[in-house]
Amino acid sequence: MRFALPLLAALTLAGPALAAPACRLPPGLSPAPVEPVDPAEVQSGVTIAYYLLAISWTPDWRRINGQTKATTPPLDPERRPQGFALHGLWPNGKAPPYPRYCRAVGTIDAATVRAMYCRTPSAALMQHEWQAHGACAWDTPAAYFRDAARLYDRVALPRIEAIPDLTAGKLRRAFAAKNRWLPARAIFVALDKEDRLTEVRLCYDLTYKPAACPGGAGAADQRPIRLTASANRRF
Repeated sequence: MRFALPLLAALTLAGPALAAPACRLPPGLSPAPVEPVDPAEVQSGVTIAYYLLAISWTPDWRRINGQTKATTPPLDPERRPQGFALHGLWPNGKAPPYPRYCRAVGTIDAATVRAMYCRTPSAALMQHEWQAHGACAWDTPAAYFRDAARLYDRVALPRIEAIPDLTAGKLRRAFAAKNRWLPARAIFVALDKEDRLTEVRLCYDLTYKPAACPGGAGAADQRPIRLTASANRRF
């Protein structure tokens, strides 16, 4: 491969998993087919400058990604009531265009899909993340999702629905308070044009040490967030 991924030496995983939820796997869970790729979306040969762990706010997933887009990888409806879910781990360059669909790859193995489902409850989304991002820096789906899981499982997710008058700054402080190893400058808050939360993205350097997000941390601290509530309002 063009890119060699550093070992996860900088990441200490002490104690039980935090963000990784427990769930019941649906009957018949299987890998999704290979995603068709538009040649115009291929961006190979980009030098990786940092990594980004994207964590989506699932109550808004379908609206955020466009309800009419047939290519949007859906989340399992039975898992939609959860709050956050792992979107993916992205190797990025210093500036756009970022690495994307760097090489042709096949489907994810069934064991990896089962292992990741409680973090990312969509086989189609997993397949998309492997093709669009993982194939740009990892040799196999198992290696890619293993690193994504290690990073995600370390994150303690705050209960943001309990925060009054939520702003981007309050959201960052909530994540930083739950994760003393995570500086606020490494927390990118992504909002849509209606000020609804789309994702929280955590930035890491090439040794997986949290680092300031290149280009800034997204929404300004004072920007209010219109949060779409989860089904049980406990996240």
